[in-house]
Amino acid sequence: MAIEAPRVNTPAVAYADILEAAKRLDGHLERTPTHHSRPLSRETGLDLWVKYENQHETGAFKERGALNRLLQLNADEKARGVITASAGNHAQALAHHARALGVPATIVMPKATPNVKVEQTRARGAEIVLEGDTFDDAFAHAMKLRAERNLVFVPPFNDAAVIAGQGTAAIEMLEDAPDLDTLVIPIGGGGLMAGMAIAAKAIKPSIRIIGVEAAMYPSFTAFGRGEKVTTGGQTIAEGIAVKQIGDLTYALSEPLVDEVILIDEPTFERAIALYISAEKTVAEGAGAAGLAAVLAHPEKFANRKVGLVLSGGNIDTRLLASVLERSMVREGRIVILRFVADDRPGILATVTRIIGDKGGNILQVAHHRMRLDAPAKGVEFDIEIETRGGTHGKEIITALQSAGYDARSV
Repeated sequence: MAIEAPRVNTPAVAYADILEAAKRLDGHLERTPTHHSRPLSRETGLDLWVKYENQHETGAFKERGALNRLLQLNADEKARGVITASAGNHAQALAHHARALGVPATIVMPKATPNVKVEQTRARGAEIVLEGDTFDDAFAHAMKLRAERNLVFVPPFNDAAVIAGQGTAAIEMLEDAPDLDTLVIPIGGGGLMAGMAIAAKAIKPSIRIIGVEAAMYPSFTAFGRGEKVTTGGQTIAEGIAVKQIGDLTYALSEPLVDEVILIDEPTFERAIALYISAEKTVAEGAGAAGLAAVLAHPEKFANRKVGLVLSGGNIDTRLLASVLERSMVREGRIVILRFVADDRPGILATVTRIIGDKGGNILQVAHHRMRLDAPAKGVEFDIEIETRGGTHGKEIITALQSAGYDARSV
C-alpha cells in the first residue's frame, strides 16, 4: 500500500517569519561567510560557492533554529526550562544558547552516544539524560520528562520557529552572492531545507533547489514517490541519517524542491577529503553532502552558479583520520604491495632498497609465514608504502617485478 505524504495541521512558515528570525538573531550569532571557491571550482570544472556554516561556535547551522526558538520563549517558559532529544548538533546548539540566555536545558541522548558528544554538550551547561538504545527511545523519554517536569520541548527540525531560524542562512547566501542560481542543501529531518527553500524562492523565484540525502536514509525521496520508507545502516553522514522526515518540513519544502540526489558512502568520503585538501576546512559527512552531490553528478551543475551549504564540521577526529587515509588509498598515494619471496636473510633489505631507490616511503611491513599459498621455505610480504600517486606506485611495482618479485597491489 502506498504511503501518503504527511498531512500537517500546523501553521505554515512564510518568508516574513524568516525575515523576523533574521532580525531576532542579529547580534546573537556571528554571520558565517559565503565565498567563491576557486580551488573547488578548479577541481570540479564548475562555478562553486560555499556557505561556511561550520564556523558557528558549536560548529553547525543548528544554532540558527535553536536560538530563534529560545528567543521566543515567554518569562514563564524560560523559568520552566527546555528539553530536547538529540545526539548531535542540535543538542550542543540548544545547550549553548540556553545557557547564554539563562534557560535551564535538559538533553536526552541514547545510551550509545559517543562520550565526546555527551561531554561537549554537558560542558555547555545542559543536564544530560542517557536513556534508551535508539533515538526513538530517547525521544519517548524526553516526552515523558517534558510532561513530568512541565518543560518546553524544542524539536531539532519539525517546528515553525526552528525552520524559520534555519532559513536565515539562505538570506545571507543570496545577499553575499546574489548571482547564485542553484542551492544544494542537505536533507535530514528537513528543517534546513524547508527554511532555506522558502527564503530562497521568495528572494529569487527562478533559483533551483537541489536536496541531498544519504542513500541509506532516503526519507524525503521515499515520501515523494509514495513508497514505504526503508532506512538503516551506518552512514558517515549521521547528521542527515533521519528515519522519518518531519511532517511540517516535508509539506513546506516538497513544492519548492526541484530535485533530490542520493549519495553513497564513498562519495561522502571524497567530499570530506576534498574540503580538507582544497578548502583547508573541516566538514562532517552531512556538511559535505552538497559537494558530494556535485562530485556524483557534475553534469547537473554545468554552466550554473552553485551555492553549497557546508552545514557542519563536527566530525570525530579518528573518523576524519580514517577518511583522509582512505582517500590516499583511492588516489594511489598509499599502496599495499604483496608478494612471496624466499625466507632467508637479506631479502627484506633488498626489497626495501628497491622501494627506497624509487622514492617510495615504507609505512608498515608484515611477514606472513603461515600462509598456505606461500611455499614452506617462503614468506608472504605485505608492505604498505606512500607514493606520489598512482603512476609512481606502478613504477615501484615494475621495479620489484624486474628484480624477480611478483609484486602486486592489494
